[in-house]
Parts: sequence; C-alpha cells; structure tokens
Amino acid sequence: MKTYYDVLQLLKEFGTYIHVGKRLWDIELAAVEVDRLHHLQLIDDKTYASAKIVLRHEHEQEEKTPLVPPMAPHEEEKHHE
Repeated sequence: MKTYYDVLQLLKEFGTYIHVGKRLWDIELAAVEVDRLHHLQLIDDKTYASAKIVLRHEHEQEEKTPLVPPMAPHEEEKHHE
C-alpha cells in the first residue's frame, strides 16, 4: 500500500466510502476506519501499518499545502448567499 488511493480502495473492499467534504477530514476519518478494521482483526498488522503510514504522510502534506486552499472569509460569505 503506497498511496491514499490504495487506502481508499482497501476501505471500499469493506463497504466504507469516505467523502466528508474536506480532504483533511476525509484522511482523518479514513484513519479511524483503518483502526476499526484492525481492531476487528479484518486487516493484518502489515496492512494496518502501511495504511497508517500513508495516512500520516497525507495528513502532514495536507496540513502543509492543502490541495484546495481555504476560501477567504469574504469569498465564503458570497458562496453561502
């Protein structure tokens, strides 16, 4: 498992689809779901460790340089009108 996409594909195998709306939140929820699968012994230790490393890396990258920059406050107000 090397990419965030790989982790999402793993989750889909168990019927879990993630789209909260903010990429950082999606990554965090994916981590929770991976923890749950491992706790239930549905994925092995190696798969769990690989997924957690990928998710940690993606989370760090998203915090440093978001793929979608946040809207400025005045733009956000216009968006909701």
